[in-house]
Amino acid sequence: MPSGHAQQDTEYGRPAGPRPLAPMPFDVEATFPELTGTAREVTLLYPRAGQPGPHDSSIGGPLLWPADEPWPMCTEADHYKPLAAPVGPEPVAMLPVLQLYARDVPGLVFPLGTDLLQILWCPLVHHDGQYAASPRLHWRSTVLTAEGAVAEDPPRPHTVEEDYLPRPCTVSPTPAVEYPNWDLPDELSELLRERFEVMEEERGYDYCEVATTRQSKVGGYPGWTQPPDWPDCTGCGTHMDHLLSVTASEPGRGRWLPLDDRARQGGPAVPSWQAEADPDVLDVFGHGMDLGDLGGMYFFVCRACPDTPYTHRYDC
Repeated sequence: MPSGHAQQDTEYGRPAGPRPLAPMPFDVEATFPELTGTAREVTLLYPRAGQPGPHDSSIGGPLLWPADEPWPMCTEADHYKPLAAPVGPEPVAMLPVLQLYARDVPGLVFPLGTDLLQILWCPLVHHDGQYAASPRLHWRSTVLTAEGAVAEDPPRPHTVEEDYLPRPCTVSPTPAVEYPNWDLPDELSELLRERFEVMEEERGYDYCEVATTRQSKVGGYPGWTQPPDWPDCTGCGTHMDHLLSVTASEPGRGRWLPLDDRARQGGPAVPSWQAEADPDVLDVFGHGMDLGDLGGMYFFVCRACPDTPYTHRYDC
């Protein structure tokens, strides 16, 4: 990362680079040959409360925003704040949710001429069949955007649903490999279930705990909490690609907990799948959004269409 833009995790006082992870404790495809070819590369984001700037990749941080483009406002008539009266016709300023620079996420494929991804959403529940925040996605050129970037703070929404209000977080894009969980076909899941249980009894860990992960990430498999709902492109009918997940779940224990976040052990070494987080750092984990009930927002793109159309799915 260029020296002028090195992110700092202000709670830890160290650059927010890739996090050290424990290795997979078993060879997935040797143990379960039926899973051969299902591995996917993923970039885990590990959001931590901090003070990112507009030139940093972040969740909930400020965006590098072009001065000639008005800040987006949600004018939908059907959004509402649960357990309260309807919000009414006043437009609602959209909130920055995620910003990723190509330099920080080499595994993310950007459309030609772009190197900056931004996601915002209206922080109110929408009656759109998903009953969640309503997001927008932008692909940009850093050079063109920075030439006339806005210096002042953007408008803030006059009301929000707290579930969709992220606190500013640095991110630590960390490459890894994961295997399917909910995306296993039903018949294959049934076939392997008993062998998964045997492995847990014999080795002490569950396949899903060490080979799959539900956390904020780019690529890999969506962090579903409910049965998968993969979209097809409305333009060409192509099965869309999972772009990224923003989830309420972040690993506070187990194999996906970074090694440098783990509690120091005074006795025998603890297996990676039983590790616990250092209590002193837990309060900076994650962006603070519940997303319903430990749910997630999953973004998909079609790379077969020239304008890279996108859509989203939400579960909780």
